[in-house]
Amino acid sequence: MKQRKIPMRKCIACGDSEEKKSLFRIVRSPEGEVSLDLTGKKNGRGAYLSKKKECVEKARQKNLLSRQLQTPIPDDVFEDMLKLVEEQS
Repeated sequence: MKQRKIPMRKCIACGDSEEKKSLFRIVRSPEGEVSLDLTGKKNGRGAYLSKKKECVEKARQKNLLSRQLQTPIPDDVFEDMLKLVEEQS
């Protein structure tokens, strides 16, 4: 059987390439709404972050997500990501 290619994406905070499934995807919809995409299939411009507390904090402090998505990021998006990181630990 032919082995399927695993999609890889790069974290905008640390620059590490990882499997798409092991990263957070944050999406800016065509309407300009920013949300956390747990399915990986929402419509819109996306950016990827590692599921590490350090990466989420770095993205928040340096405004990496707002620069990448070209829109302000609500704090609840970061809070949701931090909550999910804590649950996995």
